Amino acid sequence: MPASLTASRRVLTAFIALGLGATALTACAPGDEEAASTASAKDCAVEGNASGAVDVDGELGAAPEVSFDSPLESAETQRSVIIEGDGSEPATEGDTVTVSYTLFNGGTGEEMESTGHLDDSDRVPFVLDEAMYLPGIVKVLNCSVEGERVVATIAPEDAFGEAGNEAIGVSGDDTLIFVFDILSVSKPVDAAADMVVVEPGAEGMPTVEYAEDGSPTITFPETAPLEKPTLAVITEGDGDVVGEGDTVEVHYRGVNWDTGEEFDSSWSRGEPSAFPTSGVIPGFKAALEGQTVGSQLIVVIPPAYGYGSAGQGAIGGTDTIVFAIDILSTTAG
Repeated sequence: MPASLTASRRVLTAFIALGLGATALTACAPGDEEAASTASAKDCAVEGNASGAVDVDGELGAAPEVSFDSPLESAETQRSVIIEGDGSEPATEGDTVTVSYTLFNGGTGEEMESTGHLDDSDRVPFVLDEAMYLPGIVKVLNCSVEGERVVATIAPEDAFGEAGNEAIGVSGDDTLIFVFDILSVSKPVDAAADMVVVEPGAEGMPTVEYAEDGSPTITFPETAPLEKPTLAVITEGDGDVVGEGDTVEVHYRGVNWDTGEEFDSSWSRGEPSAFPTSGVIPGFKAALEGQTVGSQLIVVIPPAYGYGSAGQGAIGGTDTIVFAIDILSTTAG
């Protein structure tokens, strides 16, 4: 799966995305009871003895100082709010919650991974969909608001179950402990409905030239980035149609319209990439589904249809991104 298209560049995130290895005191919406009512209380993980046993110090946005006695076991997934946020609307099913995090194995007490909490390149967006991520991730991020710091203890049944995950050192008895900084909460967009389809070379649309080896070069017009997701089919293939949720194999190059810099490319890696359309950003998904194998596309993806206001890596929160895509194959999801 291409790293820049998915929910994270992090190694472990690939394992907590389903299918790749890849939702007491409650804090559904601190300071905003009316907003909290929009999220079902039964879907909000609540504070308990396990989450309350994790001590977390430090300011929001800085790497947390975390201590707990191990092994720490949690029979159910719990969350405690360490720092209350100032967001007005809590996250609900289908929203994208962008976070920084530090992850511990509650059984061994070892830190497994940290984004660092300070580097924008390590912001991680999670879509609140249990079909995409471990149920525990969705449960503890549900009801979060922007500006919170949350400690979460994820029970084995909401993580990797009795089998555990040997590849990352998690046994079937291990509780996962996350400290999440909630950086933004974004509501879902309908990229397919909003997509504008134009002819190649249309006014304001970037153009593509192909080298002898097939690799694309994207050239931008001297105009402001397009404000809506926009697709042009350069070459229409005669193969199978890409269906919703299909696994596709593609060659692609992604370039930041605002900086002119390439941020990800299967061509640069020297081999195509395969991934389910359900596992990529909305604008990329909408561009692929309904197209045919053998097609060459160029798609413009504004921030709301890509990584949102949080951005991702070299992509800022206001940057528009552009992909040149060759669809090589598709397999029903």
